[in-house]
Amino acid sequence: MLKGFKYRIYPNQEQRIYFARTFGCTRFIYNRMLGDKIAHYEQTHEMLKNTPAQYKDEFPWLKEVDSLALANAQLDLQAAYGHFFRDPNVGFPNFKKKTHDKSYTTNNQKGTVRIDNGYIKLPKLKTRVRIKQHRTFDGVIKSCTVSQ
Repeated sequence: MLKGFKYRIYPNQEQRIYFARTFGCTRFIYNRMLGDKIAHYEQTHEMLKNTPAQYKDEFPWLKEVDSLALANAQLDLQAAYGHFFRDPNVGFPNFKKKTHDKSYTTNNQKGTVRIDNGYIKLPKLKTRVRIKQHRTFDGVIKSCTVSQ
């Protein structure tokens, strides 16, 4: 059984900058991939299969953030496309705005996300982030969503 727990984090200034950068990169990659899918479909009437890795040469600053966060943005876009083609009443996927809720999801791979002694370790962060751990749990962390 999967359960979700929500903890408040207390990032320092360096970590806040990293989170802001990651929020922006996931929004950028979602919008860029959506725009490319629309343009490709208008030209060829075929679905474009693109990945975030294809954009890292053109935009090297995408390498500074967690690659799993970018991959999850791609999965979100694919899910939105699937919902639209299954039921057009759902509506076409929208571009994400800067003022939209800022969040990203990363997956746990071999302990890259873990909680110990009031701190959480996240991928690509050199230091651990302080959390308010008001409850403990037994189990395995599958993913982590950071939201502002």
